[in-house]
Amino acid sequence: MQGGNVAKLGFEPENLPVDFVGSGEAIDPEKLTPEWIRKRFSNPPVWKPEINSEPAFVHRDRWIPAAVLVPLVDRKDGLSLMLTQRAAHMHDHPGQISFPGGRVDLTDSTRIETALREMEEEVGIDRQHVSVLGTLPEYRTGSGYRVTPVVSIVTPPFDLHANPDEVAEVFEVPFPFFMDGTNYQMRTAEFPNGAGKRSFYTIPYENRVVWGATAGMLRNLYHFLSAK
Repeated sequence: MQGGNVAKLGFEPENLPVDFVGSGEAIDPEKLTPEWIRKRFSNPPVWKPEINSEPAFVHRDRWIPAAVLVPLVDRKDGLSLMLTQRAAHMHDHPGQISFPGGRVDLTDSTRIETALREMEEEVGIDRQHVSVLGTLPEYRTGSGYRVTPVVSIVTPPFDLHANPDEVAEVFEVPFPFFMDGTNYQMRTAEFPNGAGKRSFYTIPYENRVVWGATAGMLRNLYHFLSAK
């Protein structure tokens, strides 16, 4: 099971029926370069996030500020997206595929600082290899986090040292795969502990499934980059 923790969820996202397939043409892979994406962030189009808030699993008076790094690795054969699989013993989102990131620390001056720090702590990549392009709108998760996605270019060569306390695996997927709207599938599941039915995007790739908040943030990045 690559998409989440079966014991806690009670379902495997990849085995759920597909409600519908996402819409949207694929972005020309030749456009998906660090230079083109950097220009897009410096002169952003008018666009609107498709999803920016999930129903909370429990009532809460405040949300926990957090940030994730969306690491686009500048490989010789094109950009790839670096993702992590969270350790199975983690309290929040165990076993799920996610971006490096976490809650804001009191010592963090900005959300960008949070994302860079978490990248170093979780996968061991020094921030000298990271060039921040910009941020996407805040995304609120059902588990109570207000997440700022920080989109960045990561330039090899770099040393990778996954922290086993937080990360089970680090891997990369060709970035153009996520920039095709038809690779997104909406599914619905009954969540445990009275949370009720929830619909969410899944993105199957080979033997893995990206889903939930990570898929939602990627869907928003697709809309941002594909906006005319």
